[in-house]
Amino acid sequence: MTKVIGVRFRTAGKIYFFAPGKLNIQTGDKVIVETARGVEFGTVVTGEKEVEDDKIMQPLKPVIRIATAEDKKKDAKNRDKEKEAFGICLEKIRKHGLEMKLIDAEYTFDNNKVLFYFTADGRIDFRELVKDLASVFRTRIELRQIGVRDETKIRGGIGICGRPLCCHTYLSEFAPVSIKMAKEQNLSLNPTKISGVCGRLMCCLTNEEETYEELNSHLPSNGDHVTTPEGLRGDVQSVNVLRQLVKVVVTLDNDEKEIREYKATELKFKPRRRKKEQKLSKEEMAELKALEGKRGDSKLDDN
Repeated sequence: MTKVIGVRFRTAGKIYFFAPGKLNIQTGDKVIVETARGVEFGTVVTGEKEVEDDKIMQPLKPVIRIATAEDKKKDAKNRDKEKEAFGICLEKIRKHGLEMKLIDAEYTFDNNKVLFYFTADGRIDFRELVKDLASVFRTRIELRQIGVRDETKIRGGIGICGRPLCCHTYLSEFAPVSIKMAKEQNLSLNPTKISGVCGRLMCCLTNEEETYEELNSHLPSNGDHVTTPEGLRGDVQSVNVLRQLVKVVVTLDNDEKEIREYKATELKFKPRRRKKEQKLSKEEMAELKALEGKRGDSKLDDN
């Protein structure tokens, strides 16, 4: 076991472990640490704790010092310099006529490097742009292409729920999201209803997925044949997942059909298997294919 603290370098960014050494570090403290990018200014989000050795990337770097008032002033100054750098880079992009959208500019704490994040439809030859920027800033320049999810994570916004975006406020990493989750939760498969500000499937679809899988495992599917408590045979018309109620079209003795509602526990049917893949129609797949994609490919952090 190794004693560590968790440090973040940006809002809702990844948490990195560092060795606290003999320093008395508390949650919320600002610290100066050495990373792969150089010396950085970060915020302690998890206090001292012991972690298994195999969960730590060795060698574990120590905290250089708890940030002083001078360090905090320098970090604030860097934030101001980033705004200026953003404007300069934007001007240079226009000058070179590059088809790229600048998202953010970031200075390392020691000013050893300036990073520019951008989005583009394809590959961009920005070699001349880098040379131009290097002549202006007189330091190392890195241009990093990111995806639409990362763009939204940086810029933030308000979701259709009326709350600040999860990825910008607390979500450290993107979780895998699939159309199957929306299907499992009986949501409308209209892309405008289940896609977020970034245009991809909403991350919050994962929040209740496990609960819905468990509830659905005790319910029949629409169209399934069931037997009612009265011994009647019927077909499932619809289900209420949260209330565990099932509407069944039953055939009476006079061959008339009637819709009746039952508790799922009262019916006899073949239960679903957990995590059963639900097939979509060709139309649904064609409409929603663009929304699905791999998650967890964020390129924002490489400390």
